[in-house]
Amino acid sequence: MDFAFDARTEELRGRLLAFMDEHVYPAEAVADEQRASLADPWTAPPVVAELQAEARRQGLWNLFLPDPEYGAGLTNLQYAPLAEITGRSPQLAPTALNCAAPDTGNMELLAQFGSEEQRKRWLEPLLDGRIRSAFAMTEPGVASSDATNIGTRIERDGDAYVITGRKWYISGAMNPACEVFVVMGKTDPDGGDPRRQQSMVLVPRDAPGLEVRRAMRVYGYEDHYHGGHAEIVLDRVRVPVANLVGEEGGGFAIAQARLGPGRIHHCMRLIGMAERAIELMCRRALDRTAFGKPLAGQGVVQQWIADSRVAVEQLRLLVLKTAWLMDTVGNRGAHTEIQAIKIATPRTVVDILDKAVQLHGAGGVSQDFPLAELWAAARTLRLADGPDEVHQRSLARRELRQYR
Repeated sequence: MDFAFDARTEELRGRLLAFMDEHVYPAEAVADEQRASLADPWTAPPVVAELQAEARRQGLWNLFLPDPEYGAGLTNLQYAPLAEITGRSPQLAPTALNCAAPDTGNMELLAQFGSEEQRKRWLEPLLDGRIRSAFAMTEPGVASSDATNIGTRIERDGDAYVITGRKWYISGAMNPACEVFVVMGKTDPDGGDPRRQQSMVLVPRDAPGLEVRRAMRVYGYEDHYHGGHAEIVLDRVRVPVANLVGEEGGGFAIAQARLGPGRIHHCMRLIGMAERAIELMCRRALDRTAFGKPLAGQGVVQQWIADSRVAVEQLRLLVLKTAWLMDTVGNRGAHTEIQAIKIATPRTVVDILDKAVQLHGAGGVSQDFPLAELWAAARTLRLADGPDEVHQRSLARRELRQYR
């Protein structure tokens, strides 16, 4: 990245790059070794706490929150290059800075829509890194890309809500530090407006009737670093009415407000993944010889590297434009661009990672390099926060509307 941001962003970039070099990259192998010896594989290895302490000491904590009351007070445009850097080590860096999903989205949700009591009980310990959280929306029994299909029921019973349903791929839920679930379900399943049927409630992990049933694998990975992706069952779970987030019927709107920043954060980090893939490609191409000359001398390898560089530069500019629009005209005004980056970024980064895997041969699919795991994460993001086709459908409708 050879253009300048404002002075504060540049200063934070310099500190974060040094933090990555001095602490995060050396900790990757240490974390793997420590995790192998843990009795509970879902517990964070001790080096994570060390990284978090160092990040706090250096003022690299809660950078994602634009509200200065809770976070660093950075705009989306200021945060974008920082999130990109953390994407180079997605298993450790976001968690080290307390900037990892799904906690980021949940903290933003509580800061924006939570009651004073909810912020005191859940937001404060999340901001402090003392607990983790999960966002429970996706269900195995329906096409969850259409939120109006959600089958989980949230029924009022006096001064309590009774929740019944089954969710899966609930990120972070296997982590024993995950103490609260933001659960989306229907309080008015027969309501006339399908976008006013849903509500969100906060469910403590120890609530009777809540069962974390199993860890779901993602392309064979269990994603221990991020607390896994669990299947959970809610069997007549009772929570106080005070656990409602916002108002009844506001769940769809809250979900959209939560997912907008989450989508751009994912795209920012994906660019960092792509940069690491290009770095690994270049090092491998210069290091290995085949058919009498270095791989870097092979025309197809040069083409892969050149095309990857062009693609990353294009993506970065689109993501930065989107961040700027979110800051200046709001998420609604940036709707087209948010959908565009959500379509383009995972798809393009998957292609770059695929080239990097190919260049590494057997090593590319092994645990000795991060490429296979990065590929799985990037490919999954073509589904997470809305599959490509849903965004393409909405984006096309918006384009067509101009000509009707």
